[in-house]
Amino acid sequence: MDISALKKEFEKLYGASQHKSYIFFAPGRVNLIGEHTDYNGGYVFPCALNFGTYLVVRKRDDKLLKLASVNINYKSVIDISDINKKQDDKWVNYPLGVLNEFLKLGIKLTGLEMLFYGNVPNGAGLSSSASIEIATAVAINELFDAGLNGVEIAKLGQRAENEFVGVNCGIMDQFASAMGKANSAIFLDCITLDFKLVPLKLKGYKLIVSNTNKRRGLADSKYNERRAECEKAVEFIRPYKPISFLGEIDLEEFKILEPKIANETIRRRARHVVTEIDRTKRAVEELNTGNIEKFGQLMNGSHDSLRDDYEVTGYELDTLVEEARKIPGVLGSRMTGAGFGGCTVSLVPENEINNFINNVGENYNKKTGLKADFYIAEIGNGAGRIEIF
Repeated sequence: MDISALKKEFEKLYGASQHKSYIFFAPGRVNLIGEHTDYNGGYVFPCALNFGTYLVVRKRDDKLLKLASVNINYKSVIDISDINKKQDDKWVNYPLGVLNEFLKLGIKLTGLEMLFYGNVPNGAGLSSSASIEIATAVAINELFDAGLNGVEIAKLGQRAENEFVGVNCGIMDQFASAMGKANSAIFLDCITLDFKLVPLKLKGYKLIVSNTNKRRGLADSKYNERRAECEKAVEFIRPYKPISFLGEIDLEEFKILEPKIANETIRRRARHVVTEIDRTKRAVEELNTGNIEKFGQLMNGSHDSLRDDYEVTGYELDTLVEEARKIPGVLGSRMTGAGFGGCTVSLVPENEINNFINNVGENYNKKTGLKADFYIAEIGNGAGRIEIF
């Protein structure tokens, strides 16, 4: 759906008004390396995509909040006084959680008419939920002069997901959606939120996102379980080194402290986190020096660790990665996102893209019975306003 059609849909749904209407956009993201490290105080390396969530919104003169989605046949009318109550329909809780955070900041809200449209595949692990949160947050920030900067908007979106939706996500998804820049990835320290924009100079290669089309709900997945296991690893280590996050240990320290983790499963979870943080730092160094071959090898190592030590991949993701690595010239392929379905990201020569899509798609279908979707990842800017009408 293009912008013109989206405007017509909004006007058809809500009619005329004396108030101006605004269109905002917030992108989804793909994480190139650094998975399940954000909530462990480590580094991540995401980039914003050129697809995400569009929000058309305007103020009302009363206290009614009207929400609708182009993607789902759903409409809701909620009084602002009831914003702090979770709704049965899951997607509505993402914007409601954001609005509730603005109320906590003392922002006086009026009623709103809101129409959402997303072209991020839901459940694909490309952060459709974060893009809904950030689209809502940049809209409310501008319409009500809240004065938040991009980092504060990202943190507000994360709080909404943690405290209202109930998913203990880290900061990465919201940060990438709010702070992304075209043709660059974000090297982000998830504790300090210090970040660097790293140009993606891939020299004849493209990033191909492959969707397993195996749906997985993040709140229903093993995400919270893995987070709890990492916290348990910290408890094992703390008597020997006072840490709050696994990200505070470098690889050499971990080799010494690893035997202190008595539980084998917890030990493997910690091993993934510490080695993944190390891989992420090395991957950025290799990219900065133009060594994309080594960058691809580190992507491969990331997936293998997520499969063997963190156990968040599954048959469909592993099959996509296995088939991707068979294509001539592919430098690296790994799952991206929380796992248990969702997407992979692969570094593919431009002259092999059609071969990649055809062969990986065919072989994946034969092995799983599912049809994969493929996207050539174009790296876009972070969230902002598109138009006033």
